[in-house]
Parts: sequence; C-alpha cells; structure tokens
Amino acid sequence: MRTEITSLTVLAGLFALAFATPARHMTLADRQATLVCASGTPQCCDVDVLGVADLDCETPPTVPTTVANFTSICADVGKIDKCCLIPILEQGLICSDPI
Repeated sequence: MRTEITSLTVLAGLFALAFATPARHMTLADRQATLVCASGTPQCCDVDVLGVADLDCETPPTVPTTVANFTSICADVGKIDKCCLIPILEQGLICSDPI
C-alpha cells in the first residue's frame, strides 16, 4: 500500500512538473533563419565538398530574411551561403543550398 501511494505521488509530481515547465519560445532570429533554411543552420562557408562538408564556416554577421539577402550577406564577407545540419568547429556537415 505504501509503495502505491509513493508511486502515485511521484507520478503526480512529474505530471505537474511537465505542465509547470515553460515552453521554448523561438526568438525572431530563429524564426527568420527558417525562412532561408528549411533544415539546418544558415552558414557562410569558404569551400563546399560535395555537399557533405563545408570548410571555414561562420554564422552570418546579420540575420538573413530572404534567400537573396542571405546570398548577399555571405558574398559581402567573400563566402558562399549554405544551410548545414551540423555546424561544428567552423565546419559544416551535411550542407545544402538555401531554399
């Protein structure tokens, strides 16, 4: 009987905690980034290796609002615009062109 009450109390607490945790709200930059990249993160990269890896990538200096804007932002810093699923250590893995 005691374990049933304890289990029920723990489950009720977890249920209440799930509703008390605030939802993650997207920032304006997150929402605008999805306008140019359906999947992945906008990156300005130097070299594209068969769409698998991109070298010397960086986050665009300003948040792109359209594909043309994204292309011009990256061109201003001398790089190409890519949408990378895994941007890590200034490298982009599994990259594609913006939509």
